[in-house]
Amino acid sequence: MDTLALDAAALEKLLSAAVAAPSIHNSQPWHFRLDPDTSTLQVRALRERSLPVTDPDGRALHISVGAAVLNLRVAARRLGWAPRVRLLPDSAEPDLLAAVELDELSHAHLTSTEELYVAIWRRHTIRTPFTAEPIPAVVLDQLAETARAEEAQLYFPAGEERARLLQLTAEAERRNTTDPARGTESRSWIQGPDAPAYGIPVAALGPQDSAGRMPMRDFSAIHPVEPLTPAPFETEPCIAVLATRGDGPVDWLRAGLALEHVLLVATVHRVRASLLHQAMEWPELRWVARDPQQGPGHAQVLVRLGYGPEGAPTPRLAVADVLDPEDRGPGRP
Repeated sequence: MDTLALDAAALEKLLSAAVAAPSIHNSQPWHFRLDPDTSTLQVRALRERSLPVTDPDGRALHISVGAAVLNLRVAARRLGWAPRVRLLPDSAEPDLLAAVELDELSHAHLTSTEELYVAIWRRHTIRTPFTAEPIPAVVLDQLAETARAEEAQLYFPAGEERARLLQLTAEAERRNTTDPARGTESRSWIQGPDAPAYGIPVAALGPQDSAGRMPMRDFSAIHPVEPLTPAPFETEPCIAVLATRGDGPVDWLRAGLALEHVLLVATVHRVRASLLHQAMEWPELRWVARDPQQGPGHAQVLVRLGYGPEGAPTPRLAVADVLDPEDRGPGRP
């Protein structure tokens, strides 16, 4: 059987792609372990970078790790493997969230894989206004199909339903900025220039909507930084809801896979994204965010889509900082 060396250079490319994934507050709550005997990369939760107040059940942590697994899968395909992803592969190890097996080669070269791989490095969450240019229906349809391929649902509420979701987000934002424990936890993830390569740098914070319609997360309300001048946001925002049929750890991981796949396809089409996650952080608000007309399901992520600047990258940990030390060895990164 044909083989492909999982050497230090390949491992560097795989994990560099994985850690480029989005995560709540850029917490990067993952680390990786290589099983060389089975050519398997284990993706594990790093609980020390969880958010116990905001995310006590680890839902957002699982979504973050799922997004990293999607990037890892894309990078593996681009390097020539046919990766097999197993979610929650061992019930005796709850922190082992995924295993990516790299023992088979792919003999297909897909243009879409190359496009998605390039998009990994161009995808950045932005917190600034979008233009008024509408996203073509054909692109929205492709994003919805992308989510379905990952066993999730993506739909685009409009009118009263969109207004209702934005009101829920505004209520969650009000709670976040007035709850002392959440404020303290969120404040701890705002990083200065000499901080470790995770968290949110002050330069990545965005302005508030001068008209008060778009409930952007207001980090300046919980962190003593000079607030940015309010700016006019789009009056007819494109909002997407990512939902899953179930609401357990494996569903949260699938939501992360779907979210990142959708974001990469959006990036290929020059569509930018901003995550409106506030209402998802309050269980009762997340529950009422469900739309029964869309069928049974559980809202996992609210995404704002549109056209605008590419945005600036936030810091990422080096491969050496996310790979178990025993896996580095001589010549390892």
